[in-house]
Parts: sequence; structure tokens; C-alpha cells
Amino acid sequence: MRKFIDLHLHLDGSVPVPTVKKLMQEHDLPIPTDQELRQELSVDSSCKSLDQFLEKFALPNKLMQTRHDLETIVYDLLTELKEQGLVYAEIRFAPQLHTKEGLTQEDAIKAAISGLNKFLHDQKEKNESPELHAGLILCLMRFADNQKENMETVKLAKKFLNKGVVGLDLAGAEGPIPNIKYKSFFDQAQQLDVPYTIHAGEADGPDSIYQALAMGAKRIGHGIRCTEDTQLTQELIDQQIVLECCATSNMNTKAFDQINSYPIKKLLHKGMKVTLNSDDMTVSDTNLLHEYKVLEGKTNLTPEEETTLYLNAVDAAFTTPDEKVRLRALIQK
Repeated sequence: MRKFIDLHLHLDGSVPVPTVKKLMQEHDLPIPTDQELRQELSVDSSCKSLDQFLEKFALPNKLMQTRHDLETIVYDLLTELKEQGLVYAEIRFAPQLHTKEGLTQEDAIKAAISGLNKFLHDQKEKNESPELHAGLILCLMRFADNQKENMETVKLAKKFLNKGVVGLDLAGAEGPIPNIKYKSFFDQAQQLDVPYTIHAGEADGPDSIYQALAMGAKRIGHGIRCTEDTQLTQELIDQQIVLECCATSNMNTKAFDQINSYPIKKLLHKGMKVTLNSDDMTVSDTNLLHEYKVLEGKTNLTPEEETTLYLNAVDAAFTTPDEKVRLRALIQK
């Protein structure tokens, strides 16, 4: 079975459909037909922007407001990823979005870690190899008045670092508020030795990537619009900055419009540290195997190039040297 690593995977955008149904039942919500549910959870070709894409997160977030909800979703998602052949995943979510019904940010993080630990325990019991290992990335949100909540997320990332949490991110609608406005939070993260990635170059152009670099990011979520600026592209190559590319999602949000000319292969050959990821499995109705198959078919991505993408992901992962040794050994098998 092929082995995969996903570094850019949103929890609320990847809640498995059977889990959505199960939780709707538990919450006594009316269960729509499968077709209606798909329409509510996933975009289609009529999606015109990132903002429209983000509308699909409304229902999942309603089902992510209790400890049980979060634990269940993390466990079920990891189970699905394991079945797809993943050997390492970093799952990101914003704890501040899960406090609408009484949970604190810390409660939300503990619930997600509990789901992760339960999965790892059950996996050990079944003695199935290769094992899927995973960590959680906590997202700060690009809102106008959430400085307090964002700073709390930074501090909690430090508190739970290497106890299930592996890093931080900045997410949400790109454009209205520039990345650089959030620099103080990432200055704090640097002081606390918390690794981080920053969403940039998706809905917003090269300038957002320049800002992420000025904030000390060594990994960029998406970053695909670097291709609009040759100087920036060279800077990313020279600094060996990692791009977390997500092809289907970029088509959905119109960050890129032609899958045939999706530039991951070209960037790879220029020497850029690119990786391939799924972003939002349910919203985009995709998974990592599908991402690779699409690029194999549309851009002639080769097995050798796929190995490089995998090894780039190993290098970029927010994990221990021992885990990186394990992951490199798996690709040789």
C-alpha cells in the first residue's frame, strides 16, 4: 500500500460524512438526505471564491462544541486517514471556534488530544503497521477583535507542545486583514519555541507571502500564488521555505484555475520545497490519494517526484528526529 503524509489538513473541513450523520443524530438534529448533506458539506464547480468555500464549515462547526464531539471527530478522521495509507498527519483546528457552548479553548484542545490518544492506543492494540502518527496544529484566526483569544491559543500551544500539539497556524479569510497585523502573536510563538506555519498566497497574492516571511514563517499554507512573482519564487527557493500545496482546494477557491498547469511539478524542478496535501477532505470531496492521482493524470507527476514530495514533507514535519527516521525508512520499503 502507498504511504502518505498530510501536513495541511483542517479538522472542521474534513469531518467524515458518516461522523456528521452520527453526531446530528446524537444532537437530535433532522438528518437530511445524502444528497442534501453533500450539498451542505461540499463545494462543487460553481464555487467562486475562498469566502464561498468557507461557508461549508458552518454545519461541521455546530457539531464541534462538546468534548465528546471533538474527541469523536478526531478519532474517526484518524481512522479514515489510516485506511487511506497515511503514516503521518498534522491536523489543524482553531480552539476558539469551539467555545460556543461552554467549552474553554483548553477544554477543546484536551478533547482533541483525547481523541488522538484513543486512536493511538487502539492502533497499538490492533498491532497494525505501518502506524499512523499524528499531531495537532492550533490555528489563530484572522478576525478583527480576537486578540485575547489568539494570544490564549499561543500560550496553550506552548502548554500542550509535544503532548499532542505540534505547532501553530494563522487561518481564516485572506485579504480583509493583512497577515502582518498578527506578527506580535508569532513573535511570542518564536520566544516560546513553538513552531508555526502561516496561510498565505491563497486568496491573497504574493504580498501576503512576503508578510508571512517577515513574520518568520518557514512553512507557508498554500503559497501557490508565489508563481506571480519571480523574485519571491527565488527567495522561497533560496530560503528553502516549504509550501503546503493543496491542488483540489486551490481549484475550488479559484486560487488557481487550471489543474493541467498546476505548478507543483515545475516548482519541484526549480528546487522549491513543495509538499502535496488535502486541506479539507469533506469540503473538497477529496483525499490525499485522489490528489496524487489527479496530478499524475493532469500534470504527469512521476513516482520519483512523488517520493521527493513525501521526503519534503518529512523534512518539514513538526516532529521529532526519531519520527523523521521512521518516516524516511517507510518510503524505502
